[in-house]
Amino acid sequence: QVQLVESGGGLVQVGGSLRLSCAASGRTFSGYNMGWFRQAPGKEREFVAAISYSGGTRRYADFVMGRFTISRDNAKNTVYLQMNSLKSEDTAVYYCAASRGSIMGAIDYWGQGIQVTVSS
Repeated sequence: QVQLVESGGGLVQVGGSLRLSCAASGRTFSGYNMGWFRQAPGKEREFVAAISYSGGTRRYADFVMGRFTISRDNAKNTVYLQMNSLKSEDTAVYYCAASRGSIMGAIDYWGQGIQVTVSS
């Protein structure tokens, strides 16, 4: 089993920045592609960003438009999502995810989710 625990969420002003962290249990962290999804009220869960096993490949949703950066530190079993220039529509519950294959395919493990609220 791999447990994913998100942290770093909260309330931020429009245009501000926030960094989410996702800490994973186990020694096999580097064997997983990692990613972030989000879900706003009344909307389906949507893909935000993904990063490959060693951090060499990154993928982002179009709506990020260069505002977000995903990174990972395998020595710390942690993946990060740096969010800049936040908009009100970024308000959602953000979920960390791990996959042995593509993040765009089957997800093996999900975090519990963490609230991000962007206000004016």
